[in-house]
Amino acid sequence: DLELPRLAKRLPKAILSQSEIEAILNGIDASEPMGIRDRAIIEVLYSTGMRRMEVINLRWDDIDTERGTIFIREGKGKVDRMVPVGERALLWCEKYLHEIRPQFDLGGHDPALFLTSLGEAFTPKRMTQLVRNHIVAAEIGKPGSCHLFRHSFATLMLENGADIRFIQQLLGHAKLDTTQIYTQVSIRQLKQVHTLTHPAKMGRGGTGEGVVDEDGS
Repeated sequence: DLELPRLAKRLPKAILSQSEIEAILNGIDASEPMGIRDRAIIEVLYSTGMRRMEVINLRWDDIDTERGTIFIREGKGKVDRMVPVGERALLWCEKYLHEIRPQFDLGGHDPALFLTSLGEAFTPKRMTQLVRNHIVAAEIGKPGSCHLFRHSFATLMLENGADIRFIQQLLGHAKLDTTQIYTQVSIRQLKQVHTLTHPAKMGRGGTGEGVVDEDGS
């Protein structure tokens, strides 16, 4: 008979637009080995919505380039899942795998997909700092790191018409309630309805005709 307190459902503080994400990606210097690796990491975050630890735990053989999928081993809740990955992200991963990773894998036996320049798997702190540095360098004025791309991935896909249950599977959420928070962030359609129906909208010609000032004029 006890009534448990409701858990707070907090909206993400910031969401990246498509143009902001492209600015971050295009700002990475892909003429350097670490730039190619960083571009591959952020492309994977953007294309799949994976969690930070899921990216860190990826093995080099978890990417299936023919099927266009990534196998996520023991995600949150120790649950494996398979997710699709976009063509552009695959191309950057292939470039990294063939051209850059052999330079970093000094021992020649580390299974981790993404390695530091010292040939080690990333720590959570180091991965966070890497992604944050590229966001700051893009000067878009929004804070965040790996999870910012996860939030943006889900929101942008919903705005483009993806079914919320599909988003749930991609994100690896056990409950749909967890995914539904993004329906409140996905505001594009709500904005369109507001613009079309709110009585205080601009005149039909967009000139402000019909707008009443404070003095009644």
